[in-house]
Amino acid sequence: ATVKVRVGDETAHTVAEGDGPVNALDSALRLALGRFFPQLKKVQLTDYKVRIIESKTGTAAKTRVLIESTNGKDEWGTVGVSGNIIEASLQALVDSMEYALMRK
Repeated sequence: ATVKVRVGDETAHTVAEGDGPVNALDSALRLALGRFFPQLKKVQLTDYKVRIIESKTGTAAKTRVLIESTNGKDEWGTVGVSGNIIEASLQALVDSMEYALMRK
C-alpha cells in the first residue's frame, strides 16, 4: 500500500507490504505517522471484523468494518462504512489512531 499524509507543514509518503491489502495499509499508515507520533507504536489492532450491510443489493452492498485496538492499557473500537472494503478499513484504522492520539 502507498500512503501520503500531511502533518502540519510536513508530508510523509510511505510504501509498505503486508498480508493482504488492509495489513499493508495499516503498515504504511504506521510508517507515515510514526515519525510524527511515536506513541502510535504502542497501538495494536486486536480484532478486525467485516460485515455486509444491505445484503439485498448483492455486490453493491455497503461494508462495515469494526476494528478493536489497544495501547496495552486501554481498549477501544472504531467503525468504517463504505461500498469499498478498503475504504471502510481505512476509515476505521484512521479513527483508531486518532482516538489513541486524543487519549494521551
